[in-house]
Amino acid sequence: MKVKGIIQGKSIQLSEAVSVPDGTEVMVEIPDRSLNQKIDQWQKLQEVIGAWKDDPEIEQIFTEIDREPRSWTRYRF
Repeated sequence: MKVKGIIQGKSIQLSEAVSVPDGTEVMVEIPDRSLNQKIDQWQKLQEVIGAWKDDPEIEQIFTEIDREPRSWTRYRF
């Protein structure tokens, strides 16, 4: 039997009802492509985050935001 599900913390929410008793041991196979997609997304996010790392203007922007919370609205991100 194959059933799709979504991981939520340490639990798996199945997409349909199954007729097996509680406590039944199951095996879960996670397709490699799912893991690879998550790794790729994380790497792309790191590139974007890293783009601001050495930007001298970003520190000035955040300093101004800390001083006057509404001042950031004039910046177009």
